Amino acid sequence: MIIDIPQTTAGAVAKRLIKIREEGGAIALGRVLTLVIMADEKGIEEAIDAANDASREHPCRIVVLATARGRTTDGLDAQIRVGGDAGASEVIVLRPSGAVAEHTDTLVMPLLLPDAPIVAWWPDEIPTNPSKDLIGAMAKIRITDTMNCASPRESLRSLRENHSPGDIDLAWTRVTVWRGLLAAALDQAPFEPVEAVVVEGNASHPSVDLLAAWLGHYLACPVTTHRDASAHAITKVVLRRRTGDIVLDRPDGAVAILSQPGQPSHRIALPVRQLRECLSEELRRLDPDEVYSDVLSSGLTTVDADA
Repeated sequence: MIIDIPQTTAGAVAKRLIKIREEGGAIALGRVLTLVIMADEKGIEEAIDAANDASREHPCRIVVLATARGRTTDGLDAQIRVGGDAGASEVIVLRPSGAVAEHTDTLVMPLLLPDAPIVAWWPDEIPTNPSKDLIGAMAKIRITDTMNCASPRESLRSLRENHSPGDIDLAWTRVTVWRGLLAAALDQAPFEPVEAVVVEGNASHPSVDLLAAWLGHYLACPVTTHRDASAHAITKVVLRRRTGDIVLDRPDGAVAILSQPGQPSHRIALPVRQLRECLSEELRRLDPDEVYSDVLSSGLTTVDADA
């Protein structure tokens, strides 16, 4: 069910939610968090679809903030989605305009679930300092996605300069499986140090930078990135050792081949991760990612030199 509420207030929307629950029997019990999405109008539906999918694992209230286009007067239009249009959640879409759009924190406050953590998500362009943003300052976890920014790698460097515990970027989440496979390969004999690392992938994809930074930082060895504008994401990682290289190669974006000295090659399903998978992973932990913090603050500088 979708209910449009033009020219309203955040307080009136909160009252309407209570009325909907009383009339329809829907309740907010079991909601584990409030997910606040700051999205551009053109990206609202994709973000809501991903959040709805994630809500089946993490029941939540979803509040979407998108500045109304083509209107300069002060005002607020709202939309409430429940039932089949909201997954395992309640979705409230707020479209403020004029001076109302400058006070996003006061718009969101009446709609927050009591005693539940707040997660802020920017699926497109990101603020310079997420933790200082009006919504970001309220949130326990702040999720960004530099891959969707106009300048992904520059946005990643901005996040490094303004990082606070609780910040996380989905470009990092997208390399979780790569990190697991490479760590498992290194956990097998022969237990030799890695002398050099090569990471290949898309020229502007921030996941290439983060995976290279992680490997260079924790293996304490030189790292080189080879960039290809036509690549879909990360395509290949080579870990150079004295007795032979470990190679994880994904040329087609779906299946990877793991090659190690003295072992047969293994074909591994490694599709590019979907947005809903990455969002669900981050909503699952809801605590600061210390490894990401180390990679962002210390490891990324080694990749900068190669950029």
